[in-house]
Amino acid sequence: MIWLSDAVLVVHALLAFFIVCGLLAIWVGAGLGWKWIRRRHFRLAHLLAILIVSTLSLLGIACPLTTLEDWLRTGLLETNGFTQGFIQRWVSRLLYYDLPGWVFTLLYVAFGLVVLLTWRLIPPRNAQHSKATRR
Repeated sequence: MIWLSDAVLVVHALLAFFIVCGLLAIWVGAGLGWKWIRRRHFRLAHLLAILIVSTLSLLGIACPLTTLEDWLRTGLLETNGFTQGFIQRWVSRLLYYDLPGWVFTLLYVAFGLVVLLTWRLIPPRNAQHSKATRR
């Protein structure tokens, strides 16, 4: 079961990476003329991800991935005397900080607002618009 809790942690880290680096890619890509950063599916997935994180935080609901990982690891601790593995130790250091919950809520909502502003300033394009501009 250790592999399953580590897998949840890695998925969680990849999601955080997608949210943070996705915004950076949109801004850099807009400046460099990257077409893929305007793809509607990418942009909707990015917007939806941060909106879910922000909404859960505003409602005081723990992230389901954190809850699942904690549940898996608690079972391991109780049954096997589990200690942190390599992946869990390093990825946890990147994801989890000992700060009050309101700080994270503020950061998530602010980041979400920046993503919404980015949607307005660097709007996605639909597939038909992209095909028309290639001709």
